[in-house]
Amino acid sequence: MPLEILTVPCLSDNYAFLAHDAVRGETALIDAPEAGPILAALADKGWRLSQVLLTHHHWDHVEGLAEILAAHPARVTGAAADAHRLPPLDVQVSEGDSVQIGGETGQVIDVPGHTVGHIAYYFADSRAVFTADSLMALGCGRVFEGTMAQMWDSLSKLAALPPETVVYSGHEYTQANGRFAETVDPDNPALSQRLRDIAAARAAGRPTVPSTLALELATNPFLRAGDPGIQKHLGMDGADPAAVFAEIRGRKDRF
Repeated sequence: MPLEILTVPCLSDNYAFLAHDAVRGETALIDAPEAGPILAALADKGWRLSQVLLTHHHWDHVEGLAEILAAHPARVTGAAADAHRLPPLDVQVSEGDSVQIGGETGQVIDVPGHTVGHIAYYFADSRAVFTADSLMALGCGRVFEGTMAQMWDSLSKLAALPPETVVYSGHEYTQANGRFAETVDPDNPALSQRLRDIAAARAAGRPTVPSTLALELATNPFLRAGDPGIQKHLGMDGADPAAVFAEIRGRKDRF
């Protein structure tokens, strides 16, 4: 039975996620930007928190943790590589390690770039990947600590997951990301349609996260660095996709 996954808006534009196994009554929180909305969501659903899975150390993904743990003592898991700057961890994980939510096993994927210790969590049975600030809806995180090559490698790992995978990313940046995407992929009809859908969703107050990997592969320029149309538009025909990605990310930084 797949996990029930709830999107919880936090702060001004963050998302946290609650993943619940109804059979075993276990609930995991992925990232903790703000305590209030998460505690309210747990109370509304009548769920007791079992564990917290952290993706990276940035304050807007961990700030609410202490208050949440005070109300719901839970096991905290995070990257071994970032243990020195994450909140205290009960479990330290690295690429290839597994995590368990109730009866479902997930895999840890190292996705450095935004930070050097960033990880994602992939749950194959539920067709879900929690990517935070690595792969984002119509975008990717700014490369603060790692290298462009690292970020491209990280995105390539995520792009290789099954296309039906649902991508649970960490921010409501999609509309702004879409405005940039048009500048590097102007002749993509799938992108044009997605931008219309995004505008309608935001006008109605609906989140644009999660998305699907299939939709990201069709419209997210940061996954499409090998696309001939994008390469031609950038004057980089036949270039190494890693170099094209670096050019796209640089343009986004200046956008």
